[in-house]
Amino acid sequence: MNDREYIAIIESILFIWAEPIHTDEISRVLDLSKKDTKRLIEQMKEEFEHYRRGLVVNDYDGYIQLTTRSDYDSYISKLVKKNRKRTLTNSSMEVLALIAYKQPITRIEVDDIRGVKSYSSIETLLSKGLIKEVGRLDKIGKPILYGTTPEFLAFFDISNLKDLPSVEQIELLDDFLLDDEDEN
Repeated sequence: MNDREYIAIIESILFIWAEPIHTDEISRVLDLSKKDTKRLIEQMKEEFEHYRRGLVVNDYDGYIQLTTRSDYDSYISKLVKKNRKRTLTNSSMEVLALIAYKQPITRIEVDDIRGVKSYSSIETLLSKGLIKEVGRLDKIGKPILYGTTPEFLAFFDISNLKDLPSVEQIELLDDFLLDDEDEN
């Protein structure tokens, strides 16, 4: 089989799968080395970019996903009425931010930081696949440790956790927004 055929198969897999899929899984399905698979995916990404296709190949820390090009969001939004990001409440977003920045973290630690119970928000985030159980704390009761998933990276369109804004950047933005509110 030649590269063209492999790329077509990868494109088909990504289209049907819809969620981020790890390059190791693609390698396994194609019976190719990880190196060859990564090379083919990179070639596919370059072709999609060169021809300005309506779809782009995103790499979320080794998990690959086919998504629509953001340049065309205004057209797509005419068809799709709901914005996925609006499906999270403020409390769920707060819990998700804590987990993203402090992972691995237990629910009790999240509750202590927030000062309120987070069970419902954590259940919502688990059901949406944005967080997952990443282990258990080695102490009485063996509380569950939570961390983010590749779906979290895709949801926020970032390649890896290093792309998250630093806490300092967020504090600067908060200060800026508060100053702006004071002026109004």
